[in-house]
Amino acid sequence: MVDTENSIYISDKAKTKILGLMQEAGLSPDDGYFLRVGVVGGGCSGLSYKMDFDNETQPMDQSFEHNGIRIVTDLKSFLYLVNTELDFSDGLNGKGFFFNNPNASRSCGCGESFAV
Repeated sequence: MVDTENSIYISDKAKTKILGLMQEAGLSPDDGYFLRVGVVGGGCSGLSYKMDFDNETQPMDQSFEHNGIRIVTDLKSFLYLVNTELDFSDGLNGKGFFFNNPNASRSCGCGESFAV
């Protein structure tokens, strides 16, 4: 992945899974739904990722579109997530979404929390 701007990126596998989950939930990007990602305190390394579908933006939200997916995050979370790629694995060694975060100085074994 070549970073051309400060953004949040979505892999092809993550895109496929996100669109499938939206469809299962009866949500559509055409109805204004998007993927909201963020960072919250907690986890074994100090910070944890969160993801959800949303259709309302807040005044300080940062909005991006990559690989056909609209991603929105609050400004504070974006400082931790800049140039992060959201990926998805369905392999035997772990299944689920994970963040390839170049800003993380360390992460836990489960991949759900990190430190900067």
